Amino acid sequence: MTLNDDSFTDWKNREEIAESMIPMIGKLHRERDVTILLHSRSLVNKSVVSILKTHRFARQIAGEELSVTETLPFLQALTTLDLGPSQIDIGMLAATYRADDRGLSVVDFTAEAVAGAAGANKIDRREPRDVVLYGFGRIGRLVARLLIEKSGSGNGLRLRAVVVRGGGDQDLVKRASLLRRDSVHGQFQGTITVDEANNKIIANGNEITVIYADDPTEVDYTAYGISNAILIDNTGKWRDREGLAKHLRPGVDKVVLTAPGKGDVPNIVHGVNHDTIKPDERILSCASCTTNAIVPPLKAMADEYGVLRGHVETVHSFTNDQNLLDNYHKADRRGRSAPLNMVITETGAASAVAKALPDLKAPITGSSIRVPVPDVSIAILSLRLGRETSRDEVLEYLREVSLTSPLKRQIDFTTAPDAVSMDFIGSRHASIIDAGATKVDGDNAILYLWYDNEFGYSCQVVRVVQHVSGVEYPTYPAPAV
Repeated sequence: MTLNDDSFTDWKNREEIAESMIPMIGKLHRERDVTILLHSRSLVNKSVVSILKTHRFARQIAGEELSVTETLPFLQALTTLDLGPSQIDIGMLAATYRADDRGLSVVDFTAEAVAGAAGANKIDRREPRDVVLYGFGRIGRLVARLLIEKSGSGNGLRLRAVVVRGGGDQDLVKRASLLRRDSVHGQFQGTITVDEANNKIIANGNEITVIYADDPTEVDYTAYGISNAILIDNTGKWRDREGLAKHLRPGVDKVVLTAPGKGDVPNIVHGVNHDTIKPDERILSCASCTTNAIVPPLKAMADEYGVLRGHVETVHSFTNDQNLLDNYHKADRRGRSAPLNMVITETGAASAVAKALPDLKAPITGSSIRVPVPDVSIAILSLRLGRETSRDEVLEYLREVSLTSPLKRQIDFTTAPDAVSMDFIGSRHASIIDAGATKVDGDNAILYLWYDNEFGYSCQVVRVVQHVSGVEYPTYPAPAV
């Protein structure tokens, strides 16, 4: 047998193992609200090839490829346990087991590692929590995709309605089509049908009522059977407490804004300050995509090295706020053609840091350039540190943060030498550290942070909504503090 034959046989064997994992992952998700992760990446509803690629990607962050032959025994062990709603990372189970020297079997080690999610310790399933989307643009449709994907067993978050302005003939059909196909993010994973008679879009069995209204005060959500809902405002039209309070209509309990909030509206970056949300807080903001990209690594660096000052320069993909061709725009420069120019503009991300990290006293400045790409941006974070260090030390620290810290869902890490922006479309992390581009000289550090300013940000929004709704389930093994 030739070497090529050996490689092909090995591939077919791994395909077979990955195929056997799919029904176990699916059953745990549907019947027990357990989401199986691999180094913070969900394996739910993934194909055989996607599961294998996710295992292979582990080599970039853990230093070596993770084999399905290594993770399968942990998945099999999980199926024998009396698990409650949770997220379980089989990549971390495999890594911590490898480092454990007690000689435990995989079954015993797994039972111990996830004991908080099993048996008498398991938490009860939550009643479904209604969610309403106000606005159905770029972020609104991606949040809708995520909510539908995460509906799982029918518990947790349930997208009940979308509120939009009437758009004329075929409005419902056209909105369903935009949910079904996306030029940047590809096809919707599932089926979508339209019930025009009842103004509904049905996506993977989720009935979503489309409500037409020109103003928040026009809607009584209880008339649609909606109660105690979390409303996500994707329009950005109202950003202070007074304006957002218009959404607090019958049937709506809380309002979450997908833009930086003004005044006393809390700006929340999940993973950093989401635990500061007061239980009785009814209005909050998820800040901006750029704020979500820079705050987690900034916090990580401040915790380890101290930060005396910093500057962030964002090279940002163009957005619908700009013009396709030169035309009038109320803002400076944004009236010039987005697909043809680099456009200098402002960013509020630097000033928003103070709201998310109030204990960080270091001054942070910022500026931004919009560039002719449709999605994925990069933030260049230049920091003066509290002590001298080395590039190797910083990279090893940030790699470990991305793997085992409480920020591992926010911070990703890549060592790919040829990485470019398109490689990060669909990333679920708020920020991806580019190891190859990182520069450190004494007490100066420059981090290059990729981020999918559409999808990665939408994932952060959903995490905040899960937290305030009480359906953010614990992760095992528990991250290192």
